[in-house]
Amino acid sequence: MGMADAVAVRGMPGPAVLLLALAALNAGGAMAAEKPLWELGAGLTVLQFPAYRGSDENRLFVLPVPYVVYRGEFLKADRQGVRGTFFDSDRVEASLSLGASPPVSSDRVKAREGMPDLKPTVEIGPSLDVRLWRSDDERLRLRTRLPLRVGFTVEGSPESTGWQFSPQLNLDWRDPAGMAGWTLGVVAGPVYGDRRQNRYFYAVEANEATPLRPAFDARGGYGGTQVLAALWKRFPGWWVGGFVRYDSLRGAVFEDSPLVKRKDYVAAGLAVTWVLGESSRRVEADE
Repeated sequence: MGMADAVAVRGMPGPAVLLLALAALNAGGAMAAEKPLWELGAGLTVLQFPAYRGSDENRLFVLPVPYVVYRGEFLKADRQGVRGTFFDSDRVEASLSLGASPPVSSDRVKAREGMPDLKPTVEIGPSLDVRLWRSDDERLRLRTRLPLRVGFTVEGSPESTGWQFSPQLNLDWRDPAGMAGWTLGVVAGPVYGDRRQNRYFYAVEANEATPLRPAFDARGGYGGTQVLAALWKRFPGWWVGGFVRYDSLRGAVFEDSPLVKRKDYVAAGLAVTWVLGESSRRVEADE
Protein backbone atom coordinates (compact mmCIF):
# COMPACT_ATOMS: atom_id res chain seq x y z
CA MET A 1 0.00 0.00 0.00
CA GLY A 2 1.41 3.42 -0.92
CA MET A 3 0.49 4.97 2.38
CA ALA A 4 3.80 6.69 2.77
CA ASP A 5 2.90 8.72 -0.26
CA ALA A 6 -0.68 9.25 0.76
CA VAL A 7 0.10 10.75 4.14
CA ALA A 8 2.22 13.42 2.53
CA VAL A 9 -0.90 15.31 1.40
CA ARG A 10 -0.75 18.51 3.47
CA GLY A 11 -1.90 21.36 1.27
CA MET A 12 -3.89 22.70 -1.63
CA PRO A 13 -4.69 20.80 -4.85
CA GLY A 14 -2.01 20.25 -7.44
CA PRO A 15 -0.30 17.51 -9.44
CA ALA A 16 1.18 16.00 -6.28
CA VAL A 17 -2.28 15.54 -4.78
CA LEU A 18 -3.37 13.56 -7.82
CA LEU A 19 -0.44 11.18 -7.55
CA LEU A 20 -0.80 10.81 -3.80
CA ALA A 21 -4.52 10.19 -4.02
CA LEU A 22 -3.89 7.29 -6.37
CA ALA A 23 -1.18 5.99 -4.03
CA ALA A 24 -3.63 6.03 -1.13
CA LEU A 25 -6.08 3.89 -3.05
CA ASN A 26 -3.76 0.92 -3.50
CA ALA A 27 -2.92 -1.38 -0.63
CA GLY A 28 -0.49 -3.80 -2.15
CA GLY A 29 -1.74 -6.60 -4.20
CA ALA A 30 -3.40 -9.70 -5.28
CA MET A 31 -1.83 -12.78 -6.77
CA ALA A 32 0.85 -12.45 -9.41
CA ALA A 33 -0.65 -12.53 -12.90
CA GLU A 34 0.13 -11.41 -16.42
CA LYS A 35 -0.79 -7.76 -16.96
CA PRO A 36 -0.09 -5.15 -19.67
CA LEU A 37 3.38 -3.59 -19.63
CA TRP A 38 1.70 -0.17 -19.63
CA GLU A 39 -1.79 1.27 -19.24
CA LEU A 40 -3.09 4.80 -19.81
CA GLY A 41 -6.37 6.34 -18.75
CA ALA A 42 -8.12 9.09 -16.84
CA GLY A 43 -10.63 9.47 -14.05
CA LEU A 44 -12.13 11.56 -11.30
CA THR A 45 -11.40 11.70 -7.58
CA VAL A 46 -13.13 13.27 -4.58
CA LEU A 47 -10.82 13.96 -1.61
CA GLN A 48 -11.34 15.33 1.88
CA PHE A 49 -8.12 16.28 3.69
CA PRO A 50 -6.93 18.80 6.29
CA ALA A 51 -4.80 21.63 4.91
CA TYR A 52 -1.82 19.92 6.58
CA ARG A 53 -1.35 17.31 9.31
CA GLY A 54 -2.69 18.94 12.48
CA SER A 55 -4.73 21.63 10.74
CA ASP A 56 -8.35 22.17 11.81
CA GLU A 57 -9.28 23.44 8.33
CA ASN A 58 -10.48 20.79 5.89
CA ARG A 59 -10.39 20.88 2.12
CA LEU A 60 -12.77 19.09 -0.26
CA PHE A 61 -11.39 18.50 -3.76
CA VAL A 62 -13.12 17.19 -6.88
CA LEU A 63 -10.33 16.67 -9.36
CA PRO A 64 -9.52 14.94 -12.65
CA VAL A 65 -6.73 12.38 -12.30
CA PRO A 66 -4.40 10.73 -14.79
CA TYR A 67 -4.10 6.94 -14.78
CA VAL A 68 -0.58 5.86 -15.73
CA VAL A 69 0.80 2.37 -15.04
CA TYR A 70 4.18 1.04 -16.19
CA ARG A 71 5.38 -2.40 -15.08
CA GLY A 72 8.98 -2.53 -16.25
CA GLU A 73 11.59 -4.92 -14.89
CA PHE A 74 13.40 -2.08 -13.05
CA LEU A 75 11.17 0.99 -13.27
CA LYS A 76 7.57 0.76 -12.08
CA ALA A 77 4.85 3.43 -11.99
CA ASP A 78 1.47 2.50 -10.54
CA ARG A 79 -0.87 3.35 -7.64
CA GLN A 80 2.00 2.59 -5.25
CA GLY A 81 3.97 5.47 -6.79
CA VAL A 82 7.02 5.68 -9.03
CA ARG A 83 9.89 3.45 -8.00
CA GLY A 84 12.93 1.56 -9.18
CA THR A 85 13.51 -1.98 -7.95
CA PHE A 86 17.10 -2.89 -7.03
CA PHE A 87 16.49 -6.29 -5.44
CA ASP A 88 13.47 -8.57 -5.40
CA SER A 89 13.25 -12.04 -3.89
CA ASP A 90 10.35 -14.19 -2.74
CA ARG A 91 10.27 -12.34 0.60
CA VAL A 92 12.24 -9.09 0.30
CA GLU A 93 12.14 -6.19 -2.16
CA ALA A 94 14.53 -3.23 -2.04
CA SER A 95 13.49 -0.26 -4.16
CA LEU A 96 13.86 3.45 -4.75
CA SER A 97 10.66 5.25 -3.81
CA LEU A 98 9.47 8.73 -4.77
CA GLY A 99 6.80 10.94 -3.23
CA ALA A 100 5.61 14.53 -3.17
CA SER A 101 3.55 17.04 -1.21
CA PRO A 102 1.66 20.05 -2.60
CA PRO A 103 2.02 23.67 -1.45
CA VAL A 104 0.13 25.31 1.42
CA SER A 105 -0.90 28.93 0.92
CA SER A 106 -0.64 30.66 4.32
CA ASP A 107 -3.20 33.26 3.20
CA ARG A 108 -5.81 30.50 3.10
CA VAL A 109 -4.96 28.84 6.44
CA LYS A 110 -5.79 30.92 9.51
CA ALA A 111 -3.17 29.28 11.77
CA ARG A 112 -0.40 30.25 9.32
CA GLU A 113 -1.49 33.83 8.53
CA GLY A 114 1.57 36.04 8.08
CA MET A 115 3.93 33.08 7.78
CA PRO A 116 5.75 32.00 4.58
CA ASP A 117 3.88 29.61 2.32
CA LEU A 118 4.89 25.95 2.42
CA LYS A 119 6.53 25.11 -0.91
CA PRO A 120 5.67 21.94 -2.81
CA THR A 121 8.17 19.20 -2.11
CA VAL A 122 9.48 16.03 -3.68
CA GLU A 123 10.78 13.12 -1.61
CA ILE A 124 13.18 10.35 -2.57
CA GLY A 125 14.81 7.48 -0.73
CA PRO A 126 15.12 3.71 -0.32
CA SER A 127 12.32 1.40 0.79
CA LEU A 128 12.64 -2.16 2.06
CA ASP A 129 9.52 -4.35 1.81
CA VAL A 130 9.48 -7.66 3.69
CA ARG A 131 6.74 -10.26 3.18
CA LEU A 132 5.97 -11.67 6.63
CA TRP A 133 3.13 -14.14 6.02
CA ARG A 134 0.52 -15.25 3.53
CA SER A 135 -2.32 -17.77 3.67
CA ASP A 136 -2.23 -20.99 1.66
CA ASP A 137 -4.74 -19.61 -0.85
CA GLU A 138 -2.88 -16.22 -0.92
CA ARG A 139 -6.07 -14.33 -0.09
CA LEU A 140 -4.42 -12.88 3.02
CA ARG A 141 -0.96 -11.30 2.97
CA LEU A 142 1.01 -9.50 5.66
CA ARG A 143 4.14 -7.49 5.02
CA THR A 144 6.14 -4.63 6.46
CA ARG A 145 7.38 -1.56 4.56
CA LEU A 146 10.37 0.48 5.70
CA PRO A 147 10.60 3.66 3.57
CA LEU A 148 13.22 6.32 4.39
CA ARG A 149 13.01 9.52 2.35
CA VAL A 150 14.63 12.95 2.17
CA GLY A 151 12.55 15.87 0.91
CA PHE A 152 13.40 18.94 -1.17
CA THR A 153 11.38 22.04 -1.99
CA VAL A 154 10.41 22.56 -5.62
CA GLU A 155 11.73 26.03 -6.50
CA GLY A 156 14.61 27.78 -8.24
CA SER A 157 17.00 27.03 -5.37
CA PRO A 158 15.75 23.79 -3.78
CA GLU A 159 16.25 23.36 -0.03
CA SER A 160 16.19 20.16 1.98
CA THR A 161 13.13 19.62 4.18
CA GLY A 162 14.78 16.78 6.10
CA TRP A 163 14.25 13.06 6.51
CA GLN A 164 11.14 11.02 7.30
CA PHE A 165 10.92 7.34 8.28
CA SER A 166 7.53 5.58 8.31
CA PRO A 167 7.69 1.87 9.23
CA GLN A 168 4.37 0.20 8.42
CA LEU A 169 2.52 -3.09 8.72
CA ASN A 170 0.30 -3.86 5.72
CA LEU A 171 -2.45 -6.53 5.64
CA ASP A 172 -4.18 -7.27 2.32
CA TRP A 173 -7.35 -9.36 2.05
CA ARG A 174 -8.51 -10.47 -1.39
CA ASP A 175 -12.25 -11.20 -1.85
CA PRO A 176 -13.09 -9.96 1.69
CA ALA A 177 -16.35 -11.25 3.18
CA GLY A 178 -17.16 -13.01 -0.09
CA MET A 179 -16.93 -9.84 -2.25
CA ALA A 180 -15.39 -11.41 -5.35
CA GLY A 181 -12.82 -9.28 -7.13
CA TRP A 182 -12.48 -6.70 -4.36
CA THR A 183 -9.37 -6.17 -2.24
CA LEU A 184 -9.29 -4.70 1.27
CA GLY A 185 -6.01 -3.32 2.55
CA VAL A 186 -5.17 -2.00 6.01
CA VAL A 187 -1.86 -0.31 6.78
CA ALA A 188 -0.70 1.23 10.05
CA GLY A 189 2.45 2.61 11.58
CA PRO A 190 4.23 5.50 13.26
CA VAL A 191 5.88 8.45 11.54
CA TYR A 192 9.32 9.77 12.50
CA GLY A 193 10.92 12.95 11.20
CA ASP A 194 14.25 14.63 11.83
CA ARG A 195 14.45 18.16 13.24
CA ARG A 196 14.53 19.84 9.83
CA GLN A 197 11.46 17.92 8.66
CA ASN A 198 9.42 18.82 11.74
CA ARG A 199 10.62 22.43 11.81
CA TYR A 200 9.59 22.92 8.18
CA PHE A 201 5.95 22.20 8.98
CA TYR A 202 5.56 23.11 12.67
CA ALA A 203 8.18 25.65 13.80
CA VAL A 204 7.18 29.26 14.51
CA GLU A 205 10.08 31.74 14.36
CA ALA A 206 10.27 34.67 16.80
CA ASN A 207 9.40 37.18 14.06
CA GLU A 208 6.31 35.08 13.15
CA ALA A 209 4.98 34.87 16.70
CA THR A 210 1.75 36.58 17.76
CA PRO A 211 -0.19 36.64 21.06
CA LEU A 212 -2.16 33.63 19.78
CA ARG A 213 0.79 31.95 18.06
CA PRO A 214 3.85 31.77 20.34
CA ALA A 215 7.29 30.91 19.01
CA PHE A 216 7.98 27.18 18.77
CA ASP A 217 11.11 25.24 17.79
CA ALA A 218 10.29 21.66 16.78
CA ARG A 219 12.78 18.86 17.41
CA GLY A 220 13.22 15.56 15.65
CA GLY A 221 11.48 12.35 16.70
CA TYR A 222 8.06 10.71 16.82
CA GLY A 223 5.50 12.40 14.57
CA GLY A 224 2.27 10.53 15.24
CA THR A 225 0.58 7.35 14.05
CA GLN A 226 -1.56 6.67 11.00
CA VAL A 227 -4.03 3.91 10.10
CA LEU A 228 -5.43 3.63 6.59
CA ALA A 229 -8.00 1.25 5.12
CA ALA A 230 -8.63 1.01 1.38
CA LEU A 231 -11.09 -1.02 -0.70
CA TRP A 232 -10.88 -1.33 -4.49
CA LYS A 233 -11.78 -3.43 -7.51
CA ARG A 234 -10.59 -3.58 -11.11
CA PHE A 235 -13.36 -4.09 -13.66
CA PRO A 236 -12.84 -4.65 -17.40
CA GLY A 237 -11.83 -1.23 -18.67
CA TRP A 238 -12.20 0.69 -15.41
CA TRP A 239 -11.22 0.76 -11.74
CA VAL A 240 -12.89 2.06 -8.56
CA GLY A 241 -11.48 2.48 -5.05
CA GLY A 242 -11.85 4.39 -1.83
CA PHE A 243 -9.96 4.91 1.40
CA VAL A 244 -10.38 6.20 4.94
CA ARG A 245 -7.35 7.34 6.98
CA TYR A 246 -7.15 8.02 10.71
CA ASP A 247 -4.26 10.22 11.84
CA SER A 248 -3.24 10.89 15.46
CA LEU A 249 -0.59 13.42 16.49
CA ARG A 250 -0.92 12.64 20.20
CA GLY A 251 2.52 12.24 21.71
CA ALA A 252 4.27 13.77 18.68
CA VAL A 253 7.36 15.85 19.47
CA PHE A 254 5.64 18.84 17.81
CA GLU A 255 2.27 18.23 19.52
CA ASP A 256 2.53 21.56 21.40
CA SER A 257 3.19 23.62 18.26
CA PRO A 258 0.59 26.39 17.89
CA LEU A 259 0.20 25.21 14.29
CA VAL A 260 -1.25 21.89 15.54
CA LYS A 261 -4.93 22.68 15.94
CA ARG A 262 -6.30 19.13 15.82
CA LYS A 263 -4.54 16.05 17.20
CA ASP A 264 -6.92 13.45 15.73
CA TYR A 265 -8.73 13.51 12.42
CA VAL A 266 -10.10 11.37 9.59
CA ALA A 267 -9.46 11.88 5.87
CA ALA A 268 -11.16 10.05 3.01
CA GLY A 269 -11.27 9.75 -0.75
CA LEU A 270 -13.00 8.03 -3.65
CA ALA A 271 -11.74 7.61 -7.22
CA VAL A 272 -12.97 6.13 -10.48
CA THR A 273 -10.63 5.72 -13.46
CA TRP A 274 -11.13 4.44 -16.98
CA VAL A 275 -8.40 2.59 -18.87
CA LEU A 276 -8.25 4.08 -22.36
CA GLY A 277 -5.30 2.13 -23.76
CA GLU A 278 -2.84 -0.62 -22.91
CA SER A 279 0.13 -2.45 -24.41
CA SER A 280 -0.22 -5.79 -26.15
CA ARG A 281 2.88 -7.00 -24.35
CA ARG A 282 2.15 -8.80 -21.05
CA VAL A 283 4.42 -9.09 -18.01
CA GLU A 284 4.01 -10.88 -14.69
CA ALA A 285 3.02 -8.39 -12.00
CA ASP A 286 2.10 -8.68 -8.33
CA GLU A 287 -0.24 -5.78 -7.58
